[in-house]
Amino acid sequence: MIKPLQKLPLAALFLFFASNAFCQTGTMPGPDDDSSITKTDDKSNDGSSSFKFGVSYVSNSVFMGRADTARTPMLVPELKYTLKNGIYFSGSADYIPGKKKKRLDGGDLAAGYDFDITDDLSAGASFTKMFYSSTSTQIASSISSTFNGNLTYDIGTILSPSLSVDYNLNKQGIGNDVFVNLGIAHDFIAVGIFGANDIFLISPTATVNTGTQNFYDAYLTKKKQLKTAKRTTAQNALIDSYISKLGQFEMLDYELSAPLEYKTGHFIFQFTPTYAIVENQLPKTVQAKISNQPSIFYFETGVFLKF
Repeated sequence: MIKPLQKLPLAALFLFFASNAFCQTGTMPGPDDDSSITKTDDKSNDGSSSFKFGVSYVSNSVFMGRADTARTPMLVPELKYTLKNGIYFSGSADYIPGKKKKRLDGGDLAAGYDFDITDDLSAGASFTKMFYSSTSTQIASSISSTFNGNLTYDIGTILSPSLSVDYNLNKQGIGNDVFVNLGIAHDFIAVGIFGANDIFLISPTATVNTGTQNFYDAYLTKKKQLKTAKRTTAQNALIDSYISKLGQFEMLDYELSAPLEYKTGHFIFQFTPTYAIVENQLPKTVQAKISNQPSIFYFETGVFLKF
């Protein structure tokens, strides 16, 4: 098994190769081009009100590197209204194609505020209320709401390290969770590829996710009915021991992603592939109930209109 410190260079190599690959194709804006300071659509507010709506396809429901044994693809309609001062309101719904009962699997409503502290330092805060069907098999289906705070610092045009902290309220009877996520990214931008004003952006990103795992408690014991009469007393004792440790703060996963975004007129096309290296996996005793893969690859793609 690769030790955590040995994995960190993977992120640096990922950023290096992505940089070389992109710089050899397309035209990068010069230092006097206003588009050189354009960021991804949801990173900051450009000083005007906007309304954005569209739909995304997620190849698998993954939360902090955790997933169900069965792949859960989703269609996610989304909408977001942002005021010119950076306050925004958004909502989304989760629809699982092919599910026997044709109904929504979950969704959320959010309100937040994105703002710039200095020219290089930006921040944000938000509250999200989650909704899940009683039959949902999503790993995060025990979460009822989330408070988030985040900071991003742009080191010139080189790198953008970020810090994000989540406090999750889980359903009644389940302990709450805290997540601390560290990331580093670099934006590569090309303009005028297919049209005079279109923008293509790729942001190779490396993220380390840490936190507690109380959200697993409800999922393991209620959703998956982990403890059954078919298990021995010793097996159930081992499961109890594992569940008692879910409140400990641990490394959850390392993620390498490369969000791509193409803007032309009011249209925005997005594609984000993600490779997650999972840490502190479940013991073999519960492998049959939860995915125990050492790594997971999934992607999200979508098309949006923004006015």
